[in-house]
Amino acid sequence: MKHTHWMVRLVQIAAVLFVLFACLMIFIYSPFYSKLVVKALNTFVPVEVNEVAAKSQQMAAFSDQDSLEPGSDLWIARQAYLKLMEQEIKSENSQNLTLIQARYQALQALIVEEQNQRKLELEQDQPQVPLLAPTAASEISPEDPSENVKALLNLDSHENQALMEQYLEFLNTHKIAESENNTVDEEIFKDIALIHQQNIPKIPENSKPYAIVVLGGGLTLDDNGKDIVVNHYTRLRLETTLAVVKQYQLPIVLSGVEAPYMQRWLQQYEVDAKLLEDRSMNTCENSRFSSLLLQKKGGAPTVILITDRYHMPRTRRLFALNGIETIPVEAPMPTQLTAWRPSEQNYDHSRRANYEMLATIRDVLFGSSACREVP
Repeated sequence: MKHTHWMVRLVQIAAVLFVLFACLMIFIYSPFYSKLVVKALNTFVPVEVNEVAAKSQQMAAFSDQDSLEPGSDLWIARQAYLKLMEQEIKSENSQNLTLIQARYQALQALIVEEQNQRKLELEQDQPQVPLLAPTAASEISPEDPSENVKALLNLDSHENQALMEQYLEFLNTHKIAESENNTVDEEIFKDIALIHQQNIPKIPENSKPYAIVVLGGGLTLDDNGKDIVVNHYTRLRLETTLAVVKQYQLPIVLSGVEAPYMQRWLQQYEVDAKLLEDRSMNTCENSRFSSLLLQKKGGAPTVILITDRYHMPRTRRLFALNGIETIPVEAPMPTQLTAWRPSEQNYDHSRRANYEMLATIRDVLFGSSACREVP
């Protein structure tokens, strides 16, 4: 049997590879490639909620009103106050409620005074050069976002438990002037109502949304070349938000550095988005910082998530790792898929699909990069 010359064989292999590459390029410029990638992402990307991180959203009393920073001394003091109030309500010692509230107000004042003193001492110390500040903490940070949330909000940790016991002792023993004890603050009635609400057995409502979370898609310059405005990706997400708000009257969380510009855009249509998470610079930070904000405002186990179809699977996975179930609402892309021509529009979708596919693989295998722990 006559053997084919190696040069001919090499040309044959090159020709086959060229034909396969040409077919791939044609496929990428077709309307089918991006659809296939999205289908694969929705099928294989896990969105099961992390049970440990989900504990941070258990209260499920979400509100867009101001509240305390999770994990702070004031936050722990309030948990101690509510715990003691609940014990007194159960034992029917209602006469002690005003006394406990007066002690709690004194405890708040002491904590604020101590924080101000610490701040003053830090300002008097020699400042560090930012570029020389230690970075070891960020270098050894865990990849799992749920561990970060757990560390911030775990009341059972040794440090938090010790502080809780200290605050409980203060609330039980601190001496209050009789004039202060006789003063009834309206807030006590809200606190009592909150405690009663927390004690009502909750019916599982995993599908009930508590808020609408809208992710920014970027900014651009206005036509005048001077003003910064939302780009087409962000605008289409906000237009989708207008439609969702008509159906669900829920608080709106705007996530990303674009948040103030997104808020301004919505205000033109008389929609007031009060909650701005304006520190995040990427999708990982979107999910991490938004989950902390939601927890700070009372907890939201389930949210309506608005972003584009290619961004959705990766984003849903990251929110699930932070303990939040998401109901996806897809915003349209700036360009629409065509049958075949103009194929440039199809390529826009394919390029977006490729980016999200590679970013998802990276996140699953190696964890999210350039993702800060806290805002």
